[in-house]
Amino acid sequence: MKYYLEEARDVLSELKTSENGLTSAEAAERLAQNGKNKLDEPPKDSLVKKFFSSLADPMIIMLIVAAAIQAVITVIETHGTFGIKDFADVIVILAVVVINTVMSLVQESKSEAAMEALMQMTAATSKVIRDGETTVVKSEEIVVGDVLVFEAGDSVPADCRILESYSMKAEEAALTGESVPVSKIIDVLMCRDSQDVTLGDRKNMLYSGSTVVYGRGKAVVTGTGMNTEMGKIANALSAAEQEQTPLQKKMSELSKFLTKLVIWICIVVFAVGIIRSLVSSGSAFSWSHLGETSLDTFIAAIALAVAAIPEGLPAVVTIILSIGVTAMAKRQALIRKLTAVETLGCTQIICSDKTGTLTQNRMTVVDSYTEDPVLLATILACCSDSKRGLGMHEAVGEPTENALVNHAHDLQLYKDELDVQRPRVGEAPFDSMRKLMSTVHKVDGKYWQYTKGATEVLLDRCDRYLVNGKEMPITEEYKKYVISQVKAFADRALRVLSGAYRVYDSEPTSYEADDLEQGLVFAGFVGMIDPCRPEVYDAIRECRTAGIRPVMITGDHKDTAVAIGKDLGIITDDSEAILGSELDKYTDEELIEEVTKYSVYARVQPEHKTRIVKAWRARGCVTAMTGDGVNDAPSIKAADIGIGMGITGTDVTKGAADMVLADDNFATIVNAVEEGRKIYDNVCKVLQFQLSTNMSEVIIMFVSSLLNFTILSPVHLLWINMVTDSLPGLALGAEKAEGDLMRRKPRASTDGIFSNGAGFDMVWQGIYIALAELAAYFIGYHIEVGSMAGVFSGNECINAMAMAFLTVNLAEMMCAINMRSRTGSILSKEMFKNMNWWLFGATCVTVLLTLIAIYMPGLQTVFGIQPGTFSVKELLISILLALSTVPVFEIGKAIRRAVRKDN
Repeated sequence: MKYYLEEARDVLSELKTSENGLTSAEAAERLAQNGKNKLDEPPKDSLVKKFFSSLADPMIIMLIVAAAIQAVITVIETHGTFGIKDFADVIVILAVVVINTVMSLVQESKSEAAMEALMQMTAATSKVIRDGETTVVKSEEIVVGDVLVFEAGDSVPADCRILESYSMKAEEAALTGESVPVSKIIDVLMCRDSQDVTLGDRKNMLYSGSTVVYGRGKAVVTGTGMNTEMGKIANALSAAEQEQTPLQKKMSELSKFLTKLVIWICIVVFAVGIIRSLVSSGSAFSWSHLGETSLDTFIAAIALAVAAIPEGLPAVVTIILSIGVTAMAKRQALIRKLTAVETLGCTQIICSDKTGTLTQNRMTVVDSYTEDPVLLATILACCSDSKRGLGMHEAVGEPTENALVNHAHDLQLYKDELDVQRPRVGEAPFDSMRKLMSTVHKVDGKYWQYTKGATEVLLDRCDRYLVNGKEMPITEEYKKYVISQVKAFADRALRVLSGAYRVYDSEPTSYEADDLEQGLVFAGFVGMIDPCRPEVYDAIRECRTAGIRPVMITGDHKDTAVAIGKDLGIITDDSEAILGSELDKYTDEELIEEVTKYSVYARVQPEHKTRIVKAWRARGCVTAMTGDGVNDAPSIKAADIGIGMGITGTDVTKGAADMVLADDNFATIVNAVEEGRKIYDNVCKVLQFQLSTNMSEVIIMFVSSLLNFTILSPVHLLWINMVTDSLPGLALGAEKAEGDLMRRKPRASTDGIFSNGAGFDMVWQGIYIALAELAAYFIGYHIEVGSMAGVFSGNECINAMAMAFLTVNLAEMMCAINMRSRTGSILSKEMFKNMNWWLFGATCVTVLLTLIAIYMPGLQTVFGIQPGTFSVKELLISILLALSTVPVFEIGKAIRRAVRKDN
């Protein structure tokens, strides 16, 4: 049954109850049958399960496999007589895996706090009629059919159909997004054009999670626990699937690519080794010799494959993301989910709730029509129940009345002083039927009546109006003029409230509304609105400059939404706005096609928000959703990145969000987008740097294996992967944002690691570093041996290997410096102005450590260098070969810039 479309008596009959409520026995029976009035709590993953889930990352799996293979190779090579030091490579790789996983667990908060917060929102106790008497029970013990009693300040513990309403108003912003409290009625609602009544228009209902802010009333419970509107949100939260972020997808693609590369390297190296063995053996071929050769070749192939895997990459990426989290926190953006950091960088659509996000969630008087602003402000403030005492920064009470009291305060008319100077002696409370409220105050021996309410109604109760301080008889022409001014205010989405007065020589004998509200003097009206945050205007403009489309989604009325949308520059025409009820006409497929036409959605329900977000995502757009109310939580969880509000946001929203704005400032989103773009840019720089250098290692190991000479030993490779690649990689993560970062269009979610020429750059840069290293080896061989004879004999040349080792280390440092900008010159003024001192320090430390490894007597043995034989000449040649990468890479960037400019 749709209870809001039925008469109250029919609802009571359907629920098998009465206005006197249930008996205690009936309530206990229903509680046993249907369960407590609380939301289902989802099962939580244990810490162990979370740990092993983190290990399911493709890059981590690849490292674990690499460690296992390396362990098998160690056992084979040592013939079973191994020690701990023989497993150094394995231990290092596994240490990287454990550290990376632990860092992820520590940094992220993966607990589902949203459901707990939903349960905490339920009122602790409620007033209910049981056995014909009003009593207080725990809210979780309320059942369908209970009759609840409400007064101002009460939280609503369940969904209810209203039976009685005495000027009752409910705050439903958390559910509907509407900032103005809703006046509640008992009448049956009617559907229009066969459309259902939206949640925000169901004025004869009260919903769990809302609060009564004015008046009093009674209502019968129609739904509890998961069968409430709040329960629907809980279901939507639990049903939302966690999807991979763009970076996770790209890392998965990289893992697949590296897996295929490793397999092909193994096949080719193994096949070439076998063929070479067969050719060299000639007539002396034997199966036993082939078996030994096959095993040696297989071990060499696997060793080369392991060398192709950038062991430190997962840890470096995790650390860079963690650094980003810290940087964002300093800019008031708190990241709950580590991988969400970079998702911000590719955001194309920001779907934002209006109330409290784009606006201040604070009704404010912004304009007025009156001959006497002070008199009008006095009337409206005195005829209000909100309070604002000494030292209070805001009025406390019903939001509309708060705006009136705050407006008077701005005119130095202080409510606490007005209450003393003009004590209230009687009143006719607000009634939603007559749409008026009147109060009578004693002022200097006379009695002043102040009345406020709807303009059309109030004008009919007035026979005079103020002109230049004088009271003039009201005319039909004047009424028409006032109504035209009211319409002008309404066209600006202002909520209009009028004021009038009447003066008595003695206290009125009757406080009935019909007796008081006649013969009034019209004093004017004010226009109120929930104003936009001042900083949002610039934020919206920055979004558009950055190629990001802002979309406003609200439960508020369409005229208000359109006015706010135009004011902020989100839309320019009314046709770009649509009602939530109109969305129901579209199938999901049709909405995907139509969604680009609209940037403002009004009177939407929670499921509409989720459909909008999913429609944008279905078009391939990386979508962010911001909000603060409970109604935003499902769509926040459905978005690529959900953004909650830290101050005004509910715990539900913050629990479902990937990022929380500590200052509730929409402009902080733009800062976070910039930070996200910078982080993604830096991650890509690190990836290109590490893959380029790993490419060079694979090339030289592959070439040396084919040509039968040794250029790098296993300890050299371990040093390069764990020291030379990792330290500069971490430092690149601290690179400052490039100047044009926020003038770029958002990258497509389909862009891979190797898109936009990055893959080509990785290959040719890796090839050049490999060529420089090979040149160092051959020059070193010639210096040590005196000729090139026997270079491919399979014998190790110590100094040639040392020159190659030093050259590749220094070249990789130059590559790291080169990667400060993927397209800009490192010799530009901007690069020197925004100096990355972390990278400078990492480069110096890495070079120093490498030189120590080459020249320190104790370490020379470990690295296979003969003490006292590595000359200054060999050192200088290695340095020059490494430095040659700078002009070569600069030429490559210049060509890319020229090509991009032509296109």
